[in-house]
Amino acid sequence: MLTSLKNWARRIKRDGVMLWFACRDPRTPWWLKGLAFLVVAYALSPIDLVPDFIPVLGFVDDVMLLPVLIWLIVRHLPEHIASDCRQQADDWMSVRKTKPVSQAGIVLVLLVWIGVAWGSWCYFMPH
Repeated sequence: MLTSLKNWARRIKRDGVMLWFACRDPRTPWWLKGLAFLVVAYALSPIDLVPDFIPVLGFVDDVMLLPVLIWLIVRHLPEHIASDCRQQADDWMSVRKTKPVSQAGIVLVLLVWIGVAWGSWCYFMPH
């Protein structure tokens, strides 16, 4: 069971990188490209929306949300595009031994944090 769980985690990691290549592929439908960009930006960001040190919630995005979103996008990606991008991801991972880093993901997470902080400030400060 542990082996199958490790294989599943490797596939999810590889499919996240595959979607990174799919975002750059001109054959990818625009709506999948947009959705994949958001998921990939977050998945490849070195910072999390909910930090991992927060009990339970810190791992929900890593263990449940991202795998489901990645699976949904991969499921809707045309097979010939998925196959080409999967090969590119395998090549990247075998050469670099790591996933790419998303600068857009860092900006996305920071903007959400700033928005939440600003919204909280406006809501809780007396007028």
